[in-house]
Amino acid sequence: MTDPIAAAPNLLVVLGATASGKTRLAVALARRLGGEIVSADSRQVFRGMDLGTGKDLQEYGEVPHHLIDILEPGEPFSVFTFQRRCFQVFADIHRGGRLPLLVGGTGMYLDAVLRGYRLVEVPVNPTLRAELAALPLEALQQRLRQLRPQQHNVTDLQERERLLRAIEIAEGERGATGDLPPLPELRPLIFGLRWERSELRRRIDARLHERLAQGLTEEVGRLHEQGVPWETLEGYGLEYRFIAQHLQGKLNRNDMVQKLASAIHGFARRQETWFRRMERQGTRIHWLEGAGEAEREALRIWGVP
Repeated sequence: MTDPIAAAPNLLVVLGATASGKTRLAVALARRLGGEIVSADSRQVFRGMDLGTGKDLQEYGEVPHHLIDILEPGEPFSVFTFQRRCFQVFADIHRGGRLPLLVGGTGMYLDAVLRGYRLVEVPVNPTLRAELAALPLEALQQRLRQLRPQQHNVTDLQERERLLRAIEIAEGERGATGDLPPLPELRPLIFGLRWERSELRRRIDARLHERLAQGLTEEVGRLHEQGVPWETLEGYGLEYRFIAQHLQGKLNRNDMVQKLASAIHGFARRQETWFRRMERQGTRIHWLEGAGEAEREALRIWGVP
């Protein structure tokens, strides 16, 4: 029996944890299906952040890609901005008679598109910021939880500036009036790449050491030399946080590598948790075994012999 989701899809999605091989699979599918890749990664939008974000641009070849290298590090970029830009790109790709492939592992970005978050643009609110300035971190966290009981972005709860902005957005959304623009009609076919846990850990560690050998530490140092503050780099998390701390003399190299590897393992677990949550909320994901013939199985589900 034909899968009703796959009957007439106008969007193909490839998601998975970090180091699962999403880019390689997506490029292979784009070549077979006449597609263009749209990145759903919160850090790949920034120029110069290449090794640390796993852009793997050399894999794309002739396949067009979007929402990569569109901003300078430090420029603001939000879920609202991503969703708006993403829908614009989808429309452009469809007008060209091609298939958009949404590819990434940033769960909230994927969810915002697939479940059609109703987002509004919220400007900075100086009055609210002045009110919040004197509150301790714990009080700010409680306020955000009251506004968003289902808050799942842990980073917003741990970093004061992101916490302030999250409260600002939540308050702005609650007070928004007027009609929101209609959402595009999406008929997605969603593939997820998965690996046995120990093998994914091995892949994460191998990729980390490979990228360190390719110049990941030098990339972070170069970004700082170009004017990106240490605080901004640390705010991007994972590779940029721990390597920035190492370059400032806060961590020796061995500790940096060990802490970073552990942090990436934890990040991968959180990604998998987010994907399971998406499924509980009704998102259908066709899981493909990374160690198997993922491309062949995806094409079979799509309907290509």
